[in-house]
Amino acid sequence: MSSDRIVGKSVPRKEGRDKVTGRSKYVDDMVLPDMLFGATVRSQIPRGRIRKITFAPGIAWDEFVIVSAKDIPGKNCIALIGDDQPCLANEFVNHPEEPILLLAHPDCHVLPKAVEAVSIEYEPLPAIFTIEQSERRSEIIWGEDNIFKTYLIDKGDLDGVWDKADHIVEGEYTTGAQEQLYIENNGMIAAFDAAEGITVWGSLQCPYYVHKALMTLCDLPAEKVRVVQMETGGAFGGKEEYPSMIAAHAALLAIKSGKPVKIIYDRMEDMAATTKRHPSRTRHRTAVSKDGKILGGEIDFTIDGGAYLTLSPVVLSRGAIHAGGPYYWPSVRIHAKAVATNAPPHGAFRGFGAPQSLFAVERHMDRIARALGLSPVEIRRRNFLQPGQDTTTEQVVREPIDLGKLLDRALEFSDYHAKKQRFANESRVGATRKGMGIAAFLHGAGFTGSGERYLSSVVGVEGCADGHVRVLVSSTEFGQGTKTVLSQIAAEALGLPYENVTMAQPDTLEVPNSGPTVASRTVMVVGKLVQSAALGIRQTLISSNLLREAYTADEFRAACQHYAAAHGEFRSWSRYEAPSDIFWDDQKYRGEAYAAFAWAVYIAEVTVDLTTYSVSVDDFVALQEVGKVLHPLLARGQIIGGIAQAIGFSLYEKVVWQNGRMQNSQMTNYIMPTSTDLPPTRVFFEELGNVYGAYGAKGIGELPMDGPAPAIVGAVEDVLGVPFDSIPLLPEDIVEALDKDALAASAQDSRVTSTGVVR
Repeated sequence: MSSDRIVGKSVPRKEGRDKVTGRSKYVDDMVLPDMLFGATVRSQIPRGRIRKITFAPGIAWDEFVIVSAKDIPGKNCIALIGDDQPCLANEFVNHPEEPILLLAHPDCHVLPKAVEAVSIEYEPLPAIFTIEQSERRSEIIWGEDNIFKTYLIDKGDLDGVWDKADHIVEGEYTTGAQEQLYIENNGMIAAFDAAEGITVWGSLQCPYYVHKALMTLCDLPAEKVRVVQMETGGAFGGKEEYPSMIAAHAALLAIKSGKPVKIIYDRMEDMAATTKRHPSRTRHRTAVSKDGKILGGEIDFTIDGGAYLTLSPVVLSRGAIHAGGPYYWPSVRIHAKAVATNAPPHGAFRGFGAPQSLFAVERHMDRIARALGLSPVEIRRRNFLQPGQDTTTEQVVREPIDLGKLLDRALEFSDYHAKKQRFANESRVGATRKGMGIAAFLHGAGFTGSGERYLSSVVGVEGCADGHVRVLVSSTEFGQGTKTVLSQIAAEALGLPYENVTMAQPDTLEVPNSGPTVASRTVMVVGKLVQSAALGIRQTLISSNLLREAYTADEFRAACQHYAAAHGEFRSWSRYEAPSDIFWDDQKYRGEAYAAFAWAVYIAEVTVDLTTYSVSVDDFVALQEVGKVLHPLLARGQIIGGIAQAIGFSLYEKVVWQNGRMQNSQMTNYIMPTSTDLPPTRVFFEELGNVYGAYGAKGIGELPMDGPAPAIVGAVEDVLGVPFDSIPLLPEDIVEALDKDALAASAQDSRVTSTGVVR
């Protein structure tokens, strides 16, 4: 048994060589005999009743396979949390881009013209497009009140707080939609055999989500549905639930045609039709003492879910739980709701609701600091959660976290105080000005509340006769390092060389349901199960007297050969069991929301150009406590990548909507940051460990999405002295805010002069 540690080392990526040499196979590389190509006919209006569908002459329609809702063998829905989203619209459409018909043909080049030749006559119905319109309920487009889901978090005696407050600070904060913009577009291939059932291969995050959707849609038992993840070129949440829709469409065409069908979206369709980050609005009303301590507050957190439920309840849940940030609230009342609009459904995106609510609370902390005449640093320091205190859901902080220490380290690494003084003393005459901004935040690892208990995830580890070990999980690799880190965990547990561990392809025919690859749960939750299953292999061989406590790789191989010869397949399984000290009350929304939190302090340095009103991020310090860092290079890459994506969320990526349709669904007019727009990013880690994670690890992938936006916007405020409460913050927004500020100052001057007060 090797004494060399593998966990904590930056070993080569498992899939790295195949990717850089071009051997990796993506779904569009796959070709099956007699394969057809599929396309989707979509709604052109936001809401209405379908009256008539006609097919224009000049197209050889007899060469096409055409599928409508009446061809669905099972239930016409994309099964997930709720079953309200149809696979194909039958009578009503509720958003632009809603699928109505499917076409398939042997020649992919004739499909665009055929899609254009399908004419749909509608009876338009009134539509709504904003949170405020949905709340007014002038039109009811979903349920009885346009509300998908509500939560209430109620802690302490908030009603008795307001009279004790020295200050009551209010603010409203908004965030926009954001496109995931993964490198590889969505795509799926489906094949059907009456005896074997349906098989799909695709670019996806969650094989068992697709599996569940196809069982319901096709009215097939579990063993007749097979889902295989191909190499996946990025996801960021955008391939969590939406691949079920594409798989469903490919499957219906394959069933009707009797041939394999491939559907690959082009970039425009992918951007216009698929899910995005939920737009949000957060309102804060906070009672504060004269020394800057939060006494209590009311938080109203609302997200725009789009036309159907999809994942809005769980996005809302995480956003609500994170709405208080890393601060101690003696009393708090959080109202959270997701509302319906006639836009394509919004869904999962890295951070999953937390970036929206954390942006709000961090901007609000800066607002409180201004009201009390304190610095952004000091207001945070005075209100940080301490071990022994409880969160907004009354979860006692049992980790030995010292947020004040994290803050001090981040200030030191960024040279915050010296730079603040230097920037303040520099001439304000030039065309560019510099400022500093700060954000402190937390992110829960794993599914919220009882989610992990409900999932009851299973993983397997197989001891092979050649001495290799194979990890069997449905957790998927899409660039973040799943294959590498889970292999490290198995190798460490067994004391084997990293090269002796392989990963099974995520294929529902072979791997168990270890839950979706989301929620920063893979390393902490699934990794812990891999560790347990691997130890099960070791213990079985030792108990069978085939292996000593200490052994070599050759001795392990010989033991596996003997065991397999005597017993056949040699696999160890591990199922998630909730820790006895983790309890969550689903009804009261109270208790241990997450087994562990990651914690962070980020500091941004920006320049504002007063000629163009553009903002550039010049330097970025990211300090985070994420438990044990299993692979330093991958961990650093996760942080840098998340910050880059969050810079887009903050300053560049604005979805332009018109009547529920995305108008800038091309990479020429949906602007994202390039490498030249990104700052040097200095990444630092604290490692406190985590008893619930493999070798002390916590989740890391979503955390860096949470903090950059408020830090960057706070830095812009530091430059201009004007608060900004909405993102993305574009040059035109800065101009408008400065104009309003100048008008307000002028009006104030006029009021003061008219009263005879000397200025």
